Amino acid sequence: MKRRIIYAAIFVALVAVEVVIAITQHDNFIRYYGGDVIVMWALYCLVQAVLGGENNHYAVNIGLLAFAFAVEFIQKWGFIDKFGIENHFLRVLIGTSFAVEDLLSYLAGTLIACAGVWTYNRRRKNKNE
Repeated sequence: MKRRIIYAAIFVALVAVEVVIAITQHDNFIRYYGGDVIVMWALYCLVQAVLGGENNHYAVNIGLLAFAFAVEFIQKWGFIDKFGIENHFLRVLIGTSFAVEDLLSYLAGTLIACAGVWTYNRRRKNKNE
């Protein structure tokens, strides 16, 4: 239960950061790339909060990367327009344009998250020895 609460709190904090970026940053590196890196961390924390945080952290990260790539390729296919979705929130949430840079940002976010998991596990292992 404690892990769920920690992951949920971090998720809320990361979503708050995303909202601040969306509101205050326009047409710059942070808006276009930083937000996509951070969203991977937010999704990771959300999934860990829901699943209890006791599963394979690398598998969760790789699964989320596959999900992010799938969403990006759905954008390339034109899902929003083909299905006539006009709701502004859904258009922003799903996205309407494909960019290779987004894929690279998702990959960077996943690699940073995996590096964090590796570092945490290594420190925990060294502490227990």
